[in-house]
Amino acid sequence: MDNSTPQPPSQQWNADHYARHADFVPKMSNEVIKLLSPQPGQRILDLGCGDGALTERLMELGADVLAVDSSEEMVAAARARGVNARVVDAHELPFDHEFDAVFSNAALHWMLDPQAVLSGVKRALKPGGRFVAEFGGHGNVAAICTALIASLQFRGISARGRHPWYFPTTEEYAQILQTVGFKVDTIELVPRPTQLPTGMAGWLETFANPFLHGLEEDLRHSIIDNTLVLLSHSLSDGQGNWTADYVRLRVSAHI
Repeated sequence: MDNSTPQPPSQQWNADHYARHADFVPKMSNEVIKLLSPQPGQRILDLGCGDGALTERLMELGADVLAVDSSEEMVAAARARGVNARVVDAHELPFDHEFDAVFSNAALHWMLDPQAVLSGVKRALKPGGRFVAEFGGHGNVAAICTALIASLQFRGISARGRHPWYFPTTEEYAQILQTVGFKVDTIELVPRPTQLPTGMAGWLETFANPFLHGLEEDLRHSIIDNTLVLLSHSLSDGQGNWTADYVRLRVSAHI
């Protein structure tokens, strides 16, 4: 009998929805780009590139960037920007000592086998290469997750296997990095309350699909409505302005 926790359904991405509801993602990346400090001519792998908005910024700084993502639609959106992008599963990176740096922003928390990902990242780097990333860390969107799970349970739906994210502590992630052969330079959790341009409903529409996978449309709407009611007490100012309780893990390491 298999008692393992079922894997959550994979997230389905819509490039237009992402651009409309999540434009804050590339806008809030200044600190992690500063940490990367890309130099002209450096060969950089952008891991989990999304629609390529941030890849463009790396290219504008003179880096030679290859962007990869598991979503065909997002890769198509990146290519439409002129980005050299391809569909690749981050758990099975095919690169061998090709890059000066691997960079990732707002993507690694979707990858549920971090050791497989980081092993591929290390293999992709040239000797002395760097890994710089920012993604959801321990405590990220804790209130949102709690409200979603409570809304599911209120409807008699088990939340088991629906949580789609990996939000590690600094200690946990540093241990995995060291296990695969990285030396950690800096690693920290950064609380970053984030204003949502299209409100919590837009955020849930963009990111919370795995919690609602396989449910009838009316039931999905009911669960989202209940989630909004629960969150309105802590994440809304009562004037229609919503903030997500983001906590980011920001890391720099080298081999």
